[in-house]
Amino acid sequence: MLRRFQKSLERGRPTTLCETMGKAEIWLIRTYWDFEFPRPYLPNFEFVGGLHCKPAKPLPKEMEEFVQSSGEDGIVVFSLGSMVKNLTEEKANRIASALAQIPQKVLWRYKGKKPATLGANTRLYDWIPQNDLLGHPKAKAFITHGGTNGIYEAIYHGVPMVGVPMFADQPDNIAHMKAKGAAVEVNINTMTNADLLNALRTVINEPSYKENAMRLKRIHHDQPVKPLDRAVFWIEFVMRHKGAKHLRPAAHNLTWYQYHSLDVIGFLLACVATAVFLVTRCCLFSCRKFGKTGKKKKRE
Repeated sequence: MLRRFQKSLERGRPTTLCETMGKAEIWLIRTYWDFEFPRPYLPNFEFVGGLHCKPAKPLPKEMEEFVQSSGEDGIVVFSLGSMVKNLTEEKANRIASALAQIPQKVLWRYKGKKPATLGANTRLYDWIPQNDLLGHPKAKAFITHGGTNGIYEAIYHGVPMVGVPMFADQPDNIAHMKAKGAAVEVNINTMTNADLLNALRTVINEPSYKENAMRLKRIHHDQPVKPLDRAVFWIEFVMRHKGAKHLRPAAHNLTWYQYHSLDVIGFLLACVATAVFLVTRCCLFSCRKFGKTGKKKKRE
């Protein structure tokens, strides 16, 4: 079976990423207008941001007790995603030092060596139920790397963010949240413990950040169809109709020079060049003709 598959691959025509992407019938975009800025988009684009979000579930007993011990100060949820499991000792100590200076309890998803400056208000976990923590009434802020999943869980529950973007789409995601007034950004490579501390105090103590986060939450929840149901509908739509050719733009069938109208531009330039050539030849011919006539008159 494997050999047959390999032979079929060898017989197949090599294709580019652009060609493969151009064959898509429907694009399910993992954002929504609570995150995006107004812009034109194609008819085969459907926004399904937050399709993974759901109401918070009860926390494990030990974790719930730690959360409840925060009192009125509440908690801060801290995760840099599944790809970043540890940091350099210097950065970890810098972050732990800043977290130790806030009155909130901190739940930090971190697998690295325990920082020497870790405060009594901070607990390290190999894994945390991020969605359930963000949906807890005591959640005051979310320190995030800016991944789409985490961003949308924060929007879903109306929690302001401190963004620590590192790569890929993360800086752009945090820039969107900053523009919406629901986040503050710090640079993980240059930040000091004072930078992180000030960012946390800003999003926790300034009411505008919580208000903006709640505004995005209301926009997200005020949809005629839930994102997951919309995604399921369009997947089944494509299956029922064996594609969605009527929604797919014809631009995908054009060659690169047709797409950029280079053939049209070339034709127009050729027309202009021909016209200039003909006008020039006519002018030269006229000049020679009148020049010869003038010389004949002088001789006579």
